Amino acid sequence: MNKKLTAFLAAWLLIAATFVQAQTGLSIKGKITSADGKPIDGAAIYLYRAADSTLVKASLSEKDGSFVFAGLKPAAYRIVVNVIGYKTFKSQTIELGKDTILPAITLQPNETSLKEVTVTAKKPPVEQLIDRTVVNVSALPGSAGTTLLDLLAKAPGVSVDDNAISLQGKNSVTIYIDDRPTYLSGDDLANYLRSLPASGIDRIELMTNPPARYDAAGSGGVINIRTKRTKETGFNGNLNLNYIQGEYARSNNSVNLNYRQNKLNVSAGVGYTLNNNYSAINLNRYFDPVVITGIAPHFTQTSFIKRHSENYSGRVNIDYYATDKTTFGAAFSGLFTQGDNHTANTSLLSSSQGQLDSTITAKNVDNRLLKNGSVNLNYRHQYDKKGSELTVDLDYVVYHTQLDQVFANSSFYPDGTLYNYDLVTGNLPSNINIYSARTDYNHVLAGGLQLSAGLKSSYTKTDNLADYFDIYQGISTPDYNETNHFLYNENINAAYVNASKDFKRWSVQAGLRFENTIASGHQLGNPEKPDSSFSRNYNGFFPTLYTQYKLDTAGKQKLGFNFGRRVDRPNYAQLNPFLSPLDKFTYNTGNPFLLPTYSDNLQLYYTFKGIKISLFYTYIKDRVDGLIQIINGYYYNEPGNIGNSYQKGIEVNADLDPAKWLNIHLYSRLTELHTVTDFYTGVLNTTGEQFVVRPTFSFTPGAGWTLQAYGNYQSRFTNEQFIDLPRGSLNFAFEKKLSAATTIELDFNDVLHTQNGSWYINYLEGTQQAYYHSVGDSRNAELSFSYRFGKAISNQRKHNANGAQSEENRAGG
Repeated sequence: MNKKLTAFLAAWLLIAATFVQAQTGLSIKGKITSADGKPIDGAAIYLYRAADSTLVKASLSEKDGSFVFAGLKPAAYRIVVNVIGYKTFKSQTIELGKDTILPAITLQPNETSLKEVTVTAKKPPVEQLIDRTVVNVSALPGSAGTTLLDLLAKAPGVSVDDNAISLQGKNSVTIYIDDRPTYLSGDDLANYLRSLPASGIDRIELMTNPPARYDAAGSGGVINIRTKRTKETGFNGNLNLNYIQGEYARSNNSVNLNYRQNKLNVSAGVGYTLNNNYSAINLNRYFDPVVITGIAPHFTQTSFIKRHSENYSGRVNIDYYATDKTTFGAAFSGLFTQGDNHTANTSLLSSSQGQLDSTITAKNVDNRLLKNGSVNLNYRHQYDKKGSELTVDLDYVVYHTQLDQVFANSSFYPDGTLYNYDLVTGNLPSNINIYSARTDYNHVLAGGLQLSAGLKSSYTKTDNLADYFDIYQGISTPDYNETNHFLYNENINAAYVNASKDFKRWSVQAGLRFENTIASGHQLGNPEKPDSSFSRNYNGFFPTLYTQYKLDTAGKQKLGFNFGRRVDRPNYAQLNPFLSPLDKFTYNTGNPFLLPTYSDNLQLYYTFKGIKISLFYTYIKDRVDGLIQIINGYYYNEPGNIGNSYQKGIEVNADLDPAKWLNIHLYSRLTELHTVTDFYTGVLNTTGEQFVVRPTFSFTPGAGWTLQAYGNYQSRFTNEQFIDLPRGSLNFAFEKKLSAATTIELDFNDVLHTQNGSWYINYLEGTQQAYYHSVGDSRNAELSFSYRFGKAISNQRKHNANGAQSEENRAGG
């Protein structure tokens, strides 16, 4: 396989070089200067067709005043140049029959003094491009003093619930920063995003149907976060301090530094997160005594879980600009997390008439240690200013997790007499290694046609051990019912092509991605359970298509359509067949026979100024979700392929400015989910509708103040065997800019303490009803301080994402 891969890469590089050598049209070059001969940087230059005054291309002049229009057809053209403070320049007709270099264009000062002119340029809060929605952070009120995770939660269509990020109501979202992966998932990803200040973010790109260059994994789409770039070299940084007080105290703190001089750019950051919170859980199960025997029919359990963790993160990025067109880079990151969960629960088992049969108390402890490290080596060569470039990425990522568990259960008769005591310990080490290689090539042809293609190969190796012991009178005995050793290896090879072109009013983009997956798993077993193994080899094609039409010449009204096919491979924890106890009656277990989930996503949208209305439809085949089963009175949570799901809905996102001091942002979504599957109790056929609304009111009275009131509400929702009950929250934020570099913010979150989780669980064998209710530490006050210092840094190249992203997202389980 290595020889084939080497030959494949060599052939690919040869093809890329051949593309570059091709001649792709004529060019016009020139230079913009002032009356005293100095070059003008950032002049807006427009190229029009002389015959009908149609705009052909637009560009900005470089620092030396130079500009170039390439890929042109032979024709007659005119050039117009606009710069604030100078008179507009209009050229004579240019007859283009060969590559042309124009004489220097000299701009004359405008007779009107700049002091008498006020020019205000404001980005719209949300822009709709052909393949993504762009949220401009600088146009969002109240974003300066928050963290990146808080900022994401305010983006249209994005939800952050218990550190899980979803887009348009779908999970399995992949997070990138500057087209580079975040390396993390779950709680660790949330802690990392909390360590990054929102003040350093330029825009957020939301892609429900990502283009072919992105991995096909993740039905929830891609969120790419672009950080700010400025023009000065030198040193800069920011300090972010944050303190949260609810029932318990939490804190998120970080320092980020940047330095660029000559050909070297170095950026680094460290973060520290302290997390203390709780969950108070009530669980009721009512069994049919005729079907389920050997256990009292009425089961009531109350649990209190106290969580504590400390998270330390660090990163270093190095870029070396060998030439103006060639850059070598390296990125290093690390994460160290240690934490513990203490659970105290009480289970009451009663008869159908409510007479107490027995009481079981449990004191459980989980101690967790996570060590994560990653290395990325990258190369970029830009062939021309049109955008033709070649990139290469090599990645290595390692995860090591150590989980130590203690379960102590005491059983009592109704009169309080102890009749049984269980003590079980668990030792669960886990190691994951990810290797990835990726290359992408982009080429711009004559007439503005842009072609791109790429290759990727990744290899993942996981090793999971679970040793459980029963402790009796100080003597440990292996529990072979739960002890196991699971090995899993996976190799994914991918290739893609993509093409895009803009016409007068139409824009079109299409792509096709191919992925081959080779996977094998080996359950080593133990003296009481036999070995078992499996292997899979499957291929998939993932097409994407985007069209957009401007209904007016200014582009204020747009109509668009997009389609994409995605895949969700089971994460490594879901494939692990271990039986992991939560308490004496509740277990989590994996499923090594899970199949990948495929989804087809369609979207039709209309935009007008700050309003976007979308219709969407998703067909999901072999959807994977956690399925709850009750067997002989014991509760098992096992992931499974639940069959086919059909999701459709309408989404409205509006950003309105009824007054200079008032901004109203409204996001709402109405969704219907229909699921059909063969469940262990028979056919499961459910349909549920859910309404989600998230209004935000921002007031800017002046003097650097921004006041916000915002909330969210989601209605009752039937989702497979679960009925989620309504929930919501009301929040307030007060932000004050003390200076251009210093911001302080005070937030009051979930002031009514209604952001709770409650649901009914149906389709359980022999169970009349099961109910779950959870209350967390969501009501709190949060104080944030942000300070930026030093000179800003720009001209840092925006390196594309490395190749290990989708594999890393699956490592966290």
